[in-house]
Amino acid sequence: MLLKAQILRAASQRYWFALKYGYQAAFKLNSSGDTLIDGPTGIIHKRAIDAMADISMLRLFKAFLESTPQLLLQIYILMTSDISTFSQSLNEGGSSREQDASITMGFSSISCSTVDYQIALRKSLPDRNEFAGTFPKIVYLLYKLLTLTSWILSIALLTVLSTKCSIVLFAFLWVGGISWVLKQHTTFCKSKAKEIVYRIIVGIILIFTFFNIKGEKTKIPHYVYYGTRAFITIAIVCACLFWKSVFNGKIHLLAVIIVIVLMLILGIIFLIVYYTFLHPNIYCTQDVVDGTGSESEEICRIRGFLMH
Repeated sequence: MLLKAQILRAASQRYWFALKYGYQAAFKLNSSGDTLIDGPTGIIHKRAIDAMADISMLRLFKAFLESTPQLLLQIYILMTSDISTFSQSLNEGGSSREQDASITMGFSSISCSTVDYQIALRKSLPDRNEFAGTFPKIVYLLYKLLTLTSWILSIALLTVLSTKCSIVLFAFLWVGGISWVLKQHTTFCKSKAKEIVYRIIVGIILIFTFFNIKGEKTKIPHYVYYGTRAFITIAIVCACLFWKSVFNGKIHLLAVIIVIVLMLILGIIFLIVYYTFLHPNIYCTQDVVDGTGSESEEICRIRGFLMH
């Protein structure tokens, strides 16, 4: 609740900044009354773009702190409900179309929040190339959507199999994520307490999807992250097949497993395609999310957004 309150407070301030600077950039004239004080690359215009990038990041935080756990809980309830509301959804279209639509929209909105953040961040930083057209955005969206869907379904299966094992897995992944963040020596906030909050949030995001906290090449971290993800997913699938009696016919286990495996494979394929052929492929020498403290505020401007 404390994290949510802080995010909501920061978001309300950023909306105000976006409206304020957007209005100034669009309508504020100089003394002659016929030209803008700031052009498209002016300070006020950039501040408006920066505020929108911060809002996108806060939406991303909200998606993984609130929407993702709710979606996981919803799928878990469907999997443990009376005979096959969930399996009907997968195989027959089912009668619970509202639940189907809710789950689909949940996966889509979470995935879209990651794409929206990448677009806004690249637009706000002069060192980063923006997405070149619509196709790279679609491929990036599919990579996030498929890998996230496969992972949440896997965790839901594990939770049905053993709630304790699911909690242990969450704790293990969160500690691993926090350890990686600590190793990066992030300086997102000037306040040490708020830096801890930031690292906690990133650790939670890393449970569900990869989150690049610095403007550095992430080829090896991607290999490690999704290699670990694939290994855990296979382990969960094997455990579910071995103890399939636990599910007691409530879901078509084989159908769910096929969906999980196919989505994971397709998601990794889209990941490889994006980072091999479609990534803007220009990296900053300094941090683009966290800042090093030695760069100008204009370049490392996101470093202090939790302080406001």
